[in-house]
Amino acid sequence: MVAVLIAPNADAATKSAPSAHAIISLKKKINISPSPSPTWPPKGFKKNGEVYAKIPTAQELVGTASNSKVLTRQLAQLVDGVPICEKYSCGAVQLASLNGCTWWDITAKVVGQTSFDDKTIKVYGNIRTTIKETARRQITTVLLISQEPLELHRTVAGVTANCHHDATTEKIPSTNYVPVSD
Repeated sequence: MVAVLIAPNADAATKSAPSAHAIISLKKKINISPSPSPTWPPKGFKKNGEVYAKIPTAQELVGTASNSKVLTRQLAQLVDGVPICEKYSCGAVQLASLNGCTWWDITAKVVGQTSFDDKTIKVYGNIRTTIKETARRQITTVLLISQEPLELHRTVAGVTANCHHDATTEKIPSTNYVPVSD
């Protein structure tokens, strides 16, 4: 609310107090427009059947985490006093489905060089993550966390996502990392 003093004549400025008739109340009208509907199909996503998927950049992941309490909490997990993805190799995938899913099953491989001298790429382990249902055209971001130390420069690759429409007896959400034995 804004109060405006109006002086009825030039010598009114010299008076000690304005009269009750000199105060006018104004309200500023604020127009609120609704957020635009997200575009469909989502930009930058690859389509496979009814499933849309995208590997987000680090900047996109930070932006998404700033709007998601769940993702922020996952990224803030500490292992030995260090954020989890600063200790272990992590990956992420953004998913959406045209029709919605009862639950999702996401798998990926953790890969890296055999050694400093041997540049041959080797699979070090497999990640399997399950997440709860998503609504039709809902974009969700899934963090894929391995148990491979980050300093070994191993990366999460070969991500696949399956949208299920049936019920499951599995624990959801869950993440399971299985190292590959030599």
